[in-house]
Amino acid sequence: MNRARAVWQRIPRPVTDIVLIAVAAVDVRVVNMWEHTRLEVALAAVGCAALAFRRRFPLGVFLLTLPIALMQDVAVAVLAALFTLAERSRDRRLLAGCVALAALASSTPWPLAEADRTMTLVFFLYGLATSAAPVLFGQLLQAQRDLARRLAEIEEVREHERTLHAQAVLARERAQLAREMHDVVSHQVSLIAVRAGALQVAAKDADAKDAARTIRSLSVTTLDELRTMVTLLRASGGSATELTPQPTLADLHQLVRSSGTHVELSGELPPAVGTPAQRALYRTVQEALTNVRKHAPGAKARVELWQDGDDVGVTVTNSPPTRPSLSLPGSQQGLIGLRERAEILRGTLEAGPTTEGGYRVRLRIPLGTD
Repeated sequence: MNRARAVWQRIPRPVTDIVLIAVAAVDVRVVNMWEHTRLEVALAAVGCAALAFRRRFPLGVFLLTLPIALMQDVAVAVLAALFTLAERSRDRRLLAGCVALAALASSTPWPLAEADRTMTLVFFLYGLATSAAPVLFGQLLQAQRDLARRLAEIEEVREHERTLHAQAVLARERAQLAREMHDVVSHQVSLIAVRAGALQVAAKDADAKDAARTIRSLSVTTLDELRTMVTLLRASGGSATELTPQPTLADLHQLVRSSGTHVELSGELPPAVGTPAQRALYRTVQEALTNVRKHAPGAKARVELWQDGDDVGVTVTNSPPTRPSLSLPGSQQGLIGLRERAEILRGTLEAGPTTEGGYRVRLRIPLGTD
C-alpha cells in the first residue's frame, strides 16, 4: 500500500486533475446522454471543471458538484469532491451534513415531479451509503497521515531523550571523577608540596634544597593543572569534549535556530555579564526550549533577555500546545538543576504556568556575578 501511494504521489497534480475532470465529464455524458437543458449541462460542466480547485476550496467545489447529483444517482464528480473534503477537514458534523446533502440531492426526483415516497426513501438510504464511502476513505487517509506524523514525532523525541540520558550519565561520571581528583589526588599532591617545602627549609645540603625546591615547584604546577581539569570536568557534561568552550550568550541564536520550535528572541544584555552568568542564562533557555518541545507540541516560544537595575535575566514563555502532548519519561531534574545553578550565582529561578495556558521560566542573576 505504501509503495502504491508513493507511485501515486509521484504523478504531477495537473495530470491527476486533468484525468479526474475527464472521467467526471465522461461519467456525466454517458449517464445523462445530454438529455438535459443547456442550463443543466452548463452546471454539470462547471461542477466537473471545479474539481481542479478541490484541494484549495474543498467545500466550495463540493457545493458546485451538487447539481450533478440532482441529474444522476451516482456521480464521479460528487464522490471525488466528498473524498477531498473528508481528507482535509476534521469537522465531523460538516462531513455528516455533506453526506446527507449529497444523498438528498441524488435521491430527489429530477425534474421535480410526483414520485413514490417509498422509493425516494430507498434511494436516499442508498445515497447515504454511497456518499459515506468516499468520506470514510478520506478520513482513513487523514488518520494514516496523522499516525505517521505522530510516530515520527515520537521517534524524534525518544532519540532526543536518549541523547539527554547519555549526556546525563556522562555528566555524572565526570562529576564523580572530578570529586575523586579533588578529594584524593589533589590532597596527596598538596601533602607532597608541603613536605617538599619543609624539606627545603630543613635541608643543609644545597643539592637537597634544590631537589626539594624542584619537587615543591612541580607539585604546585600539578595542583594548578588538577584544578583546571576538575573545573573542566565539572563544567562539561554535554556531547562536546572537556576541552570545548562552554556556551555563552553568543551561542543563543544557534540554540534558537536548532531548537525545532518556533522561537522569537529579543532583548540584549550588557557586555559586563560574567561567563558563569552567561552559561546559566544559556542553560536556562536550553532547558526551557527542551521542555516546550517535549510537553507543548506546536506551541510558540518567546525568549526575552532583560536588565533590571543591577540584575540581568532571561524569560522564556511559551503559548499553549496546539496538539496533545506525548507521554514521555523524564528525569524531572531539569528545573531543579537550574534552581541550584541560580542559587550558586545568588540568583532566583521562577517557573510556572501562565494564565493563557502556557508556561513561563524566569531567571534573575545579579550583574556582578563572576
